[in-house]
This record gives sequence, C-alpha cells and structure tokens, in this order.
Amino acid sequence: MDESGHVPVEVLIVAIPETAGSALYGMIDVLSAAGTLWQSLVRTEPLQRLFNVRIMGSARVSFRCENGIPVIPDVSLDDNPRADILILPEIWLGPDEVFKGRYPEIMEWVRKQYRRGVVIYAACSGVIMLAETGLLDGCEATSHWGYQDLFRKQYPRVRYSPEPNLVFADPAGRIVTAGGTTSWHDLAIHIISRHANPGEALRIAKVYLLKLHGEGQLPYASLVRNDPHADALVRSCQEWLREHFMKTDAIGQVVAYAKIPERTLKRRFKSATGLSLIEYLQNLRVEHAKTLLEQSETPVDEISVSAGYEDASFFRRLFKRSTGLTPSQYRRMFRPLLRI
Repeated sequence: MDESGHVPVEVLIVAIPETAGSALYGMIDVLSAAGTLWQSLVRTEPLQRLFNVRIMGSARVSFRCENGIPVIPDVSLDDNPRADILILPEIWLGPDEVFKGRYPEIMEWVRKQYRRGVVIYAACSGVIMLAETGLLDGCEATSHWGYQDLFRKQYPRVRYSPEPNLVFADPAGRIVTAGGTTSWHDLAIHIISRHANPGEALRIAKVYLLKLHGEGQLPYASLVRNDPHADALVRSCQEWLREHFMKTDAIGQVVAYAKIPERTLKRRFKSATGLSLIEYLQNLRVEHAKTLLEQSETPVDEISVSAGYEDASFFRRLFKRSTGLTPSQYRRMFRPLLRI
C-alpha cells in the first residue's frame, strides 16, 4: 500500500533454469514501471506503483537461467506465496524436446493457484509449461508458431492455434496465452490495461515503443519446416516437391513418383506430417513467393506464375489465407528489413 492507500496488484513470475532472461526481466521492468515511468517523464501526475512484481523459484536460491543470466528468486514454493496474477514466461526449449515430467512440484503449485482464483498468463514457450499442468486440456491456446508439431504430438488435447497472438483459454479470461517470443509485449500491455487501466497501458506502450501485433503470427511463421518422421517414402516425396513445386500438375506427378495409389500416399503423407499433400504443396509455393517479395521488386502476377499459379487472383487469396496479409502488405512489412 502506498501513501494514497493504493494497493498494488500482486504478480508472481515463475523462473526455472530454462527461462529466457529477456522475457523474465523485460516483463518485470515493464510491469514495475506502470504508474511511475510516464509520470516521471512528463512530470504531470503523481507516481503510483500499480504492480508489485516478484520472481518465484523452486527454492529461494540464486541460479542462472539460459545464457548464464543470473536469477535471484524473491519467494519459493515453500513460501506458498499468494498473488493476483501468475506469469509463465518464455523458456528455451527445442521444438523436438520433451518438457513432460519436469518440475512436478511447480506444476501442482500452478494448478493450486488456478483453484485459488489466480489469473494465469503464459507467453511463447511458457505455454508449454502451462500445457504440462493440464489446465489447457480441451481449451484453445497459442504459443510460438514453431511449436505446432510439439503441441500436436505431446499435448494433443490442447486446441493449439498458431495464428493469433493472444488467446483466452476460458470465457472468464482466467487463463491467457500469448504467441511468439516478443509476444510478452502484447501480454504486458494487456495485463496493464486489464488490471490497471487502458490509459496507463497506452502510456507504457509509448514509453517503451511497444506495439500490439494485431496482424497475429501468420506473417512471421515459416510454413515449411522439417518435422522428423519415420516414413521414408513420404520424406522422399517431400524432397521431390521441394524441387518441383512450381509444376502445374505437381500433385499428379508426385503420385506417379511415389508409385503407390494416390489415396494411400495422401493418407500416409497426412499421418507423417500432419498436413495434407495439397497443404504441403501450397506452403512450399507461398514460402517461395514470400522470398521473392522480400528480396525483389518482381510484380505479384509474375511471382504467382513462378510459384505455380497461372490464376493470380487465386494466388492472392491463398497468400492472404496463409500469411494474414496480401502480397503487397507482406512486401511493405518485410522488404525494408533487407535494406538496413
């Protein structure tokens, strides 16, 4: 409680050795600055600390998280700390790694906080920690677009959606998940707006030059990834398509190349990759188009033909569906990055 009698919102951020230091300390800085930083800069309003942010670890013992960044927990599980908000920030976890079975005491503690009525926020790969608790079973959630296959294989009960940048898992909004790495920016703005006030969220966004990623994750996602699987024939067909995706009759030709019935190939392809044959082909073509849009001034109609589509209007619709942007919008967004 400050001199005016205001009681800050209590926030706990869970830190483990896999935690990404930038997300951990970035969230602490931004939330701790709410109510004070803008006010100090403009000198027009009294200072009022809106959030009391603490780090919670398995034990109250200092450790180093990923990349050797030091962490000194304020509280531990043994303290059984209470809070209004619990945050699970990004962790360093490869898309083929398994998180299952790690930190069972923390998982149980998170479940207990939810039963107590705490609002839980998770960002990027921190959503995998939340999925491990089981609280996301049967719920829609997002995380970094690179974890699509991990969720499909390891947490199939989670209705994973890679497109949005913020997803409410429940109607009451007591569990909120955020997408890719810097989505903690969106999460911080959302938390300040919701638990303090929208005006302060706007002020913090201005001070830190933060922006909401209203375009979602699709513009940033790679549509083609090498997901390991055991079907050698499907792998061979994937390699063939990567070399011949621009052919007009690519599906018919890859079926001929596989030398098995089309229905059988489509079934095996879907089972091995999680994508239908046509989805995989379309992803290859759109990725090719994205590269040309990023690196050249080639007209969109010509890019459409080089990607395998004579019908440019169909190509534009497919591109928008796959990336969330029109080809022209995509070029404006990413081409300047190669000019820096």
